[in-house]
Amino acid sequence: MSTWLPFAPCTPHGCARHTGAVRAPLPAVLRLLAGCTLVLLGVVCVPLVRLLGAAPRELLVRRWAHAVTRAFGVRLTARRHAPEPATGGELVVANHISWLDVPLIASVLPGRMLAKSEIRRWPLLGPLAASGGTLFIDRDRLRALPAAVRTVATALRSGSRVVVFPEGSTWCGRGGGAFRPAVFQAAIDAGATVRPVRIAYRTAAHAPGPTAGAVAFVGDDPLAASLWRVVRAAGLTARVDVLAPIPVNGEDGRRALARRARAAVLEPGDPLQA
Repeated sequence: MSTWLPFAPCTPHGCARHTGAVRAPLPAVLRLLAGCTLVLLGVVCVPLVRLLGAAPRELLVRRWAHAVTRAFGVRLTARRHAPEPATGGELVVANHISWLDVPLIASVLPGRMLAKSEIRRWPLLGPLAASGGTLFIDRDRLRALPAAVRTVATALRSGSRVVVFPEGSTWCGRGGGAFRPAVFQAAIDAGATVRPVRIAYRTAAHAPGPTAGAVAFVGDDPLAASLWRVVRAAGLTARVDVLAPIPVNGEDGRRALARRARAAVLEPGDPLQA
């Protein structure tokens, strides 16, 4: 196993379980249909959204992404611990638990996602990601790493916000993996700011504190099974903490930046309030 292909020990059977309250099948089906319809609507509307200016486009993306999470039955709480930078590229780095992480971050900090090439083939989500400017990388080839770093650096130099999950794989929320340093080199090369973001989930049935449960999308879990588990789970709450930016300077190499960002993301936060 190479560092370019990180592996999480989390499995659907061991981690992706919901033991709290559940919705009846009919309301769950309606939520599933509503969520998928909104995603499809996003795919259809991308050409029109691209015609908008930057500010109204970002506002529309935020509202659409928030509507998607609500449609799937997840209530969002977002907190900003520092203002957004006025100009320049920004590398947003977050812990990775679920496919839900993507619309959650888009509802707070819309940007160009960095994703594995397999996602391009996913139904609904794949076409949406491609049309939304996602930067796809081939994780199966170590030789693709330098090109991926150059691609991200180019996007950052253009002033784009690029969203990355540097753990390289989804985890169930208990500890997580190391932040891979390669993508931080792109921020150094572009002179961009690194913005850590912390994602946590819980259900109303649990005591205060982060849990992943039904939302964990790990291992070889089929997407359809994960979607159904999410819409069946009642009382899901997600919290997104936008943390203070980490300026890039000549003293910090990519490994030091990765460690600082991971430490910020894994720092215990206030418990989610149901």
